[in-house]
Amino acid sequence: MDYLISLLFLLLFLAFLALIILLWKYAELNRKYTELSELKDSIEQNYAELNRKYAELTEVKDNIEQNYAELNRKYAELAELKDNIEQRARKIFEEHAELNRKYAEVKGNIEQRARQIFEEWKEKELESASMRKAEILFGEWKQRHEKELRRDAVKKSKAVITGKITEHIAPYLPEFKYNPKDARFIGSPIDFIVFDGLDEGELRRIVFIEVKSGKSTLSRREKLVRDAIEENRVEWEILKYA
Repeated sequence: MDYLISLLFLLLFLAFLALIILLWKYAELNRKYTELSELKDSIEQNYAELNRKYAELTEVKDNIEQNYAELNRKYAELAELKDNIEQRARKIFEEHAELNRKYAEVKGNIEQRARQIFEEWKEKELESASMRKAEILFGEWKQRHEKELRRDAVKKSKAVITGKITEHIAPYLPEFKYNPKDARFIGSPIDFIVFDGLDEGELRRIVFIEVKSGKSTLSRREKLVRDAIEENRVEWEILKYA
């Protein structure tokens, strides 16, 4: 009986000891659970904070990306503006160079025209001065030699009149060796064409005659007619009209 009681007390002691151990373990587990809960809460808080930080960083990243896109757009606009400015600058430079060239050309033309006008004016002035001087000298010379001029004019007038009369009466002068009836007066560019023998019905030849008196000589037109005849540049043509 005592043995059983001792065994019961031992069992109770062991049970009590096991209960104490269990309670101690339970308390330890509760402490660990509390620590784990606190750690979980801390982790959750840190996770929430990290999420908040991540959200802020994401927002900052989005802002940076937006700013970067805006900067790229501004850079593209600035690059385009730079190209436009360079193109405009080149165009302005080319226009300026062209204007300088045209200015130099116009300036050269104006200077050349001014020199030409000045030379023409100078020549006219010199000519005008020379003419005035010549008129004065001629007037003075005319006053000194007026009588001689009148005599010379009368002499020349007589020579002209004599020449005109001689031209018309030449076929009847002794020096004219052809039949006056064969002579035809034309006056210009020569005086007569003689159809020698035509009045007798037998044309021997055609003779071109220029009448001169005194020391007069052939004019240029008369020499041209003479040269054409002497070189046999004479032809016959018939002109018919319908």
